[in-house]
Amino acid sequence: MHIMEGYLPLAHAVGWSLASAPFVAMGLRAIGGRIEAQPELKMVLGVSAAFTFVLSALKLPSVTGSCSHPTGTGLGAILFGPLVMAPLGAIVLLFQALLLAHGGLSTLGANVFSMAVVGPLAAWGVYKGARWIGLPAGLGVFLGAALGDLLTYVTTSFQLALAFPSAQGGVLVSFQKFAGIFAFTQLPLAICEGLLTVVIYNLLHQFHGHLLAPRKAEVSE
Repeated sequence: MHIMEGYLPLAHAVGWSLASAPFVAMGLRAIGGRIEAQPELKMVLGVSAAFTFVLSALKLPSVTGSCSHPTGTGLGAILFGPLVMAPLGAIVLLFQALLLAHGGLSTLGANVFSMAVVGPLAAWGVYKGARWIGLPAGLGVFLGAALGDLLTYVTTSFQLALAFPSAQGGVLVSFQKFAGIFAFTQLPLAICEGLLTVVIYNLLHQFHGHLLAPRKAEVSE
C-alpha cells in the first residue's frame, strides 16, 4: 500500500495528510497515557513497532503505482488499541520513505491513513467482535490481523481510484481495477500475516503476560 513518491495529485496528498493528522495526535496521547501508567510497556510497544516495520518492508512490486506487502499493524492494535498504531505507523512509514525509498513524503499522509489508521481500526474491531461472540483469542487475532491487512488495501484502492478515476465508469470502475490487481498478491499475504501475528501474540503473552494483564485470561484459550 506504499503509494510511491509524487504519484498522487497535490490536493489529494494534502487532503489525506489532514485526514491522518488527528489520529496521529490522538495516538500520541494514547501512548503517553499507557507509558505513564505502565512504563514497562515500552518494550512491548517497541516490539509492535518493529513487527510493523519488518513486515511492511517486505514489498512485492505492483503495476498500480503502489506495492503489495504485509502491514504488521494488527498486532499493536489488538494489544494496545487502534489509536496507538497511528503514530507508530507514521514513524515506520517515514523511516521507510527516507531510508528505503519505500513510499514517499508527499504520499505519507495517504499511506498513514490506509496502513496506520484504517488497518488498525479494522483489526481491533474484528478482534473485539470475534471475542464478543465467543471465538478463541487465537482465531480472533488471526481474523483481525488478516482483515486489517485487507482493509488497508481496500482503502489504498479507493485512494488511487479517487485520484485516477476511469474515463469510462469513474471512481467505481477504477476502484474495481485497483482492488482486483491487489487481490492476487494480498489475499495470500493477509493469511500469512494473520498466522504470523498469532505466533507473535502468543509469544508476547508467554513471556510478557504480566504486562498484558487485562488479556491474560485469553492466553490459555
